[in-house]
Amino acid sequence: MSAAQTIIGLVYDYDQTLSPNYMTDEVVFPHYGINAEQFWKKSHELVDDQGFDHELAYLKTLLDYLNPDRPSNAELRALGAGLKFYPGLPEMFGELNDVLKPEHQASGIRLEHYIISSGLKELIDGSALSPHVKATFGCEFSEDKQGKINFPKRIIGHTTKTQYIFRINKGLLKPDEDVNDHMPPEMRPIPFQNMIYVGDGPTDVPCFTLMRRYGGNAIAVYNPDDKTRSSFRKCYQLTAHADRVKYIAPSDYRPSSHLRLLLEEMILEIADGILRKKRTEVEAATVSAPGF
Repeated sequence: MSAAQTIIGLVYDYDQTLSPNYMTDEVVFPHYGINAEQFWKKSHELVDDQGFDHELAYLKTLLDYLNPDRPSNAELRALGAGLKFYPGLPEMFGELNDVLKPEHQASGIRLEHYIISSGLKELIDGSALSPHVKATFGCEFSEDKQGKINFPKRIIGHTTKTQYIFRINKGLLKPDEDVNDHMPPEMRPIPFQNMIYVGDGPTDVPCFTLMRRYGGNAIAVYNPDDKTRSSFRKCYQLTAHADRVKYIAPSDYRPSSHLRLLLEEMILEIADGILRKKRTEVEAATVSAPGF
């Protein structure tokens, strides 16, 4: 027995992809009076001088700065309401459903949205994006007996993001489900060919590579308001020299923008492909009645 495989999965990075700002800089640092430049200097020193992984370094630095009265996860989640996004968000998540044709919808084809981030999951869960997202994967803290954050319990770096692509592919979204369990391709609810990954640069390269290898779709986005053009150059390198993605676009999610047109065409192409596959399967299983 095979899975229906009628879900189109749109997967997004967060920082610099859905928002022009880094989430901690935008809502955590101002709330707790943390100087961003000093914070990242200390975090980079842990990486350069002590060999910390980047994500562990920033989480440790954050815990150090928040001593002695650390917040709870619920307090971090409340800060997420202040997150701001690129133009067109979060409205796009609902609007994209209208791209599907009646025949797509009649066949059960639908969209699901996912976020995979090295940022804090609680902030995204508290944001205006959360109601539109099937699942968010991000760094998380455990809490002590007083309900205060005290230790990283989940860390997502750019190389481990691919694990969560496989979780989406297999429908294993809970942490206690072993993503390494064997699952035949026909049983996976969202084949890679039914996925679109949107990211902004080198930290998304493993996910871009995975999409390319397994027939998925990918778009690298850049901030058109970045006067230094470094955001654009990252994307340009990915398509012109590194051959990681076919498409790059400005981070404008509004209707008729270049990015929206790309997303909508990809969705239609995937949906049409699902329909063709279903029709082929029906035809192959149909036995003609005997003639007279």
